[in-house]
Amino acid sequence: MNFFDAVFQGIIQGLTEFLPVSSSGHLTIYQHISGVNENNSFFSVMLHIGTLAAVVAVYFRLIKKLFGSLISIIKKMVHRQFKWKEMTGEENLAMMIIIGLLPLFLLFLPIPGTGMKIKDLEDLFSKDGYFFVVGLSLVGTSMLLFFGARKRQPVRIINGKRYRLKRRKRYTVIDALIVGLTQGAAAVFPGLSRSGSTLGASQLRGINKQVALDYSFLLGTPAVVAAALLKLKDVLSAENNGAGDVNFFLVLVGIICAAVVGFIAIKLFKWLLSTDKMHIFILYTAGVGLIILLISIVELASGTNLFTQQSLNF
Repeated sequence: MNFFDAVFQGIIQGLTEFLPVSSSGHLTIYQHISGVNENNSFFSVMLHIGTLAAVVAVYFRLIKKLFGSLISIIKKMVHRQFKWKEMTGEENLAMMIIIGLLPLFLLFLPIPGTGMKIKDLEDLFSKDGYFFVVGLSLVGTSMLLFFGARKRQPVRIINGKRYRLKRRKRYTVIDALIVGLTQGAAAVFPGLSRSGSTLGASQLRGINKQVALDYSFLLGTPAVVAAALLKLKDVLSAENNGAGDVNFFLVLVGIICAAVVGFIAIKLFKWLLSTDKMHIFILYTAGVGLIILLISIVELASGTNLFTQQSLNF
């Protein structure tokens, strides 16, 4: 890997991690077209540190307040003064983030008769023979964004007149669990954007779009940390992890690029959402997904990778 490779991968990681287009899906597409299925796992883990820095930079004040709210909740529980209905907005958000993370534990459940865990399906679906899964997942991302954006505001009839109510700014336990399950699905299916699918799921539940986007990024932060730590553990425990001879200057370059581009991507995403320009991502994910499905049909019929001419790997 050279300097330009590090810059390029850092930019791609920063863009696709936060924009609703799926970083795992685009990585799988790149590997399928190029035929390169081996990458530097250590470098990949470090890029996630860069994207994590971007989230912290954008949401530093809110994250600081949420930690304070968690401490407040714990103190109230210790003194038996905690009341669910009396939580402040920030206490509610902190609690809903914790609840939204619970479905991720389902990823560690074993799949009967396979010797695999649910989380291992991501590696399976990333193989050439399952390229159609990426197409279906991208189309799924598009549909969640589309139906989430078209979700109508609730209506209340008072004295025969219809009044449109504002979308909710607080999550319920059901909201958090549904969005958490969506995030878990995004961890399994390459092409199902984590930020896009959780945003769409929140909007379908009637949550204000900007609140939904903030919740999506904040909910993803602990998940990214946990995933990075697990990958780093696997990398360091492997015999040939490649961490010993890595060029740490290039790693630093990749981290910086991922952090800077990630910061810009978050700001861009928030602006596009506020100005109702999400159709860009709806059309993009749908278009790419359909193209991949067409390619997959041809490849499954021939049994070979259309780009590398190698037999499909299942």
